[in-house]
Amino acid sequence: MQQTRLGSLIESLLNIAIGYLVALLSQLMIFPLFDIHVPLSTNLWIGAWFTLISLVRSYIIRRWFNARLHSAAQAMARAAS
Repeated sequence: MQQTRLGSLIESLLNIAIGYLVALLSQLMIFPLFDIHVPLSTNLWIGAWFTLISLVRSYIIRRWFNARLHSAAQAMARAAS
């Protein structure tokens, strides 16, 4: 069964939201251990930047693997014919 585009969108949005919350909660717990004290608004921006970076990284890796998988499938099809 293939995932629909709407399903993919929902999964991606949920993944981003969970990643943002994990980043924010991690900062709130870890920063004080290193004597880093910043306002909540700064933590929100830091979390947003790291989430954006993670989104771009994930997209690039997914496209790279997809291209490799497509190339491998084509090579196998050529070998089979």
